[in-house]
Amino acid sequence: MSVSTPHRDLCVPKTVALVGLMGAGKTAVGRRLAQRLDIEFADADAEIEKAANATIAEIFAANGESFFRDREREVIKRLLADPVHVLATGGGAFMDPSTRVLLRERAITVWLRADLDLMLARVMRRNNRPLLKDGDPRAVLERLMVERYPVYAEADIAVDSVDGPAEVTLERVLAALVSHLGVSAGAAP
Repeated sequence: MSVSTPHRDLCVPKTVALVGLMGAGKTAVGRRLAQRLDIEFADADAEIEKAANATIAEIFAANGESFFRDREREVIKRLLADPVHVLATGGGAFMDPSTRVLLRERAITVWLRADLDLMLARVMRRNNRPLLKDGDPRAVLERLMVERYPVYAEADIAVDSVDGPAEVTLERVLAALVSHLGVSAGAAP
């Protein structure tokens, strides 16, 4: 997609970290956001898998969620030391108090909020979500929404992820960043 919006010249002063539940669009929107801002993209889950030489599901199965969250915290801390980039975090990353503090200090946090039916449709396309392995996926997502949405609401910015092309949500994120940074579209802060 060609760059055709007034946001193409937006310069972010620190990493933009996308938070939210699985299926909210963090990776899809994050890749496009990085491209639009002409900065690097990192996916925390992919970096954890690379460091562990195992999938998230394998890490959960072999070592449990607590072990995984410890590795997640370490990887996010390392990634936040990198030059400014877009970071897609795992759904539970922002729930960890120390990770949340790190993200607040070193990133602009953007909560991608999506409704239950949209997230359910997205996550059911793949069978790689450890938290959805046990029980009804709809019930699990509903429970996670109740538990996590109040914490996600602490993010700097909240943007509704919509059904349809990721570019639609991307434009919403860009507009929210412009507003949050207090700059005119197309101007550097």
